[in-house]
Amino acid sequence: MARTLPLEGVLVADFSRVLAGPYATMMLADLGATVVKVERPDTGDDTRSWGPPWTERSSSYFESLNRGKRSLALDLTVEEDRRAAVELAGRADVLVENHRPGSLERFGLDYPALSAVNPGLLYVSITGFGSERGAELSGYDFVVQAVGGLMSITGFPEGPPTKVGVAVVDVLTGKDAAFGVLAALRQRETTGRGQRIEVNLLSSLLSGLVNQAGAFLATGESPERMGNRHPSIAPYETLRCEDGPLAVAVGNDAQFRRFTETLGLVWMAEDPRFATNADRVRNREELVAELENVLGARPAAAWQQRLQRVGIACGQVNDLAGAVRQAESLGLEPTVTPTGGAPGIRHPVEFSGAARARPTAPPSLGEHNEEVLAWLSRPDAPLSGPEPETSTPASDRDVGIA
Repeated sequence: MARTLPLEGVLVADFSRVLAGPYATMMLADLGATVVKVERPDTGDDTRSWGPPWTERSSSYFESLNRGKRSLALDLTVEEDRRAAVELAGRADVLVENHRPGSLERFGLDYPALSAVNPGLLYVSITGFGSERGAELSGYDFVVQAVGGLMSITGFPEGPPTKVGVAVVDVLTGKDAAFGVLAALRQRETTGRGQRIEVNLLSSLLSGLVNQAGAFLATGESPERMGNRHPSIAPYETLRCEDGPLAVAVGNDAQFRRFTETLGLVWMAEDPRFATNADRVRNREELVAELENVLGARPAAAWQQRLQRVGIACGQVNDLAGAVRQAESLGLEPTVTPTGGAPGIRHPVEFSGAARARPTAPPSLGEHNEEVLAWLSRPDAPLSGPEPETSTPASDRDVGIA
């Protein structure tokens, strides 16, 4: 029996741009959904121009978020294009948008208008700060990292508040949006009804602050920047070795005993300053000084090998090239090369009972206008989605409207 893709047959109308929305819809495309990306003519998604770096087709930024989709360039101020957009939304299972709240209403693309003709529609709205009092605020990841408290706990105590090195709030929000779609699809199976799903960057960030937010709610005190240290566990940080840092994560007292035995510091596990995790957190400076005095005698790679043998979580600080190489060495197959496109990072979820998608390259602007508009003129025709990797290669089959 041929393995199918989990979201095969689900049609997504993607009216989003930049990162959170396109990331969510790419995750859905990777799982087999058919995604039609609606873009402005001439300019398209903002990220098409966000370079360098560039690939042979577009910016690497755009390509990292838009594989496996079709591009439909529509000017919503033109009546013919507006009708096409409404028709697409009327047939879709899912619509994802991140426009300013209320701005799609004048085109007939708001949830009340669309749900009246497509009651099964799952309408996903992504905003920066919600659709109520924050509706008029622009929400870019960097700003939300600042106002949402993430920058206040990122960086070293003596340095300024610092953003994370990737737009992590957009990524969290995109995952929340995709998660919401999956839950709503399941509910629709029993009710037959669609619904509106709302996510916003600030709420996704606050949810993602987990233990740091919990510490604030428990004490009323805002956590502070600690560099690479953990506020509640020690040692759980980078420690200096002979040639550079080693990230070490010791999660309980039994691990600490094995750790110190391997370092030849057996006495530390019995020392009242370090016997329990709470003791180690209170006496972190003394703890680190003792550990680094020994670790500094050997290279980080040597310590990593010895410590991993006894089950201590540790690793050298890789750059991205090293991170991809390590994933490859572990058999994780971290990258995927879409048909006709540049390599990207593979969808992280594996299913034992489903195939992987064979993604197509991120589309050029308006690349699929003829195909999608022809499909929209045929009320009962399906629009094909991604092919499983186990199917016939794309070069050997006809791709298009069934």
